[in-house]
Amino acid sequence: MNQKITRVGIAGTGLIGKGIAVEVVKQADLELAKVLTRRDINTMNDYPFSEVLTNSIEEFIASCDLIVECSGDVLYGTEVIDRAIKASLPVVTMNAELQVTTGSYFAKRGFITEAEGDQPGCLATLHENVIQMGFKPLVYGNIKGFLNLDPTQEDMEFWSNKNGLRIDMTTSFTDGTKVQIEQALVANGLGAGIAVDGLLSPSSDDLNAIGEELAEEAARLGYPICEYVVAPKAPPGVFITATHEPRQKDALRYFKMGEGPYYTILQNYHFCHLEVVKTIRRVINGGGVLLNNGENPSVSVAAIAKRTLKPGEEIKKGIGSFQVRGEAVKLTTDNNHVPIGILVNAVMKRQVEEGEIITFDDVEIPESLALIACLETINRQPVS
Repeated sequence: MNQKITRVGIAGTGLIGKGIAVEVVKQADLELAKVLTRRDINTMNDYPFSEVLTNSIEEFIASCDLIVECSGDVLYGTEVIDRAIKASLPVVTMNAELQVTTGSYFAKRGFITEAEGDQPGCLATLHENVIQMGFKPLVYGNIKGFLNLDPTQEDMEFWSNKNGLRIDMTTSFTDGTKVQIEQALVANGLGAGIAVDGLLSPSSDDLNAIGEELAEEAARLGYPICEYVVAPKAPPGVFITATHEPRQKDALRYFKMGEGPYYTILQNYHFCHLEVVKTIRRVINGGGVLLNNGENPSVSVAAIAKRTLKPGEEIKKGIGSFQVRGEAVKLTTDNNHVPIGILVNAVMKRQVEEGEIITFDDVEIPESLALIACLETINRQPVS
């Protein structure tokens, strides 16, 4: 009997996209069908599979059974996924920024899931694991080694060059925007919430102690919370702090989990693109959505001014900029904020002071499908 081959398309040719492609071609049941790029193919001599490169979305969609979107671009990625959903293709993403901005729009219209690898997908997988073992999660924790809310361009250029990443990516990792986005996605996808706008973000290398403190806060609030911990000496992974039934207390003590009632389960790694094939197979085998932003999200990520922004000032791209950073906010208390993911080629209309949330009254945002999808998600009508 011949083995069924699934044709996989990848949108994106950066570090993550290239890494996924390398893993896909090694699989006997997968074929790297097409790789969509906006770059000039004739200049891409460093790409290992030049024969599958295309600049045509039409050719890309027609050649695939499933696509992986990892362009790192919210607006462009939204256009690509829209075409895939209309063609009834399942979509796997490694693009939390897109998920929290326009992912809910697509969750209502087709199949979209975040992949394992980045922290949100890893937390979703760990969630499934601990639930099957009888735990009841109270805290979904992301571990961050360093935080600087307003890093300098000089420092970001240095670390960007050192790590081989775009400067906007390095900046969004450093100023906390990325982790705020990741935890908003986890909250929306796993039916959790946040304790406060901007998250509590405690600092501690003792994950058991801080997990217990956060679990007590979740218990007080009456719902599970998503958080991150600044822990320079902790591993670059994720954790869940949960309860279990009292009858298992002695066993859990024997398993070196402590006295309870809160138990912290740590996954001390995340391997980004190396884990994506697992999610591709999950989808192919009918395993369903691992994680997406949900049809009715409760958390968004607002753009916060890093300095005074003047009328007429242009914001080329909010995520990873030196003008704004992102903070998770509750949609129930603020739906006039501008989600940082759609702050692209935007022009300030009013002055906004350092530390203030940018609202739709403050800025002019160009029309796009991403804007339409975002406004639908946060229950707003398109603004004139």
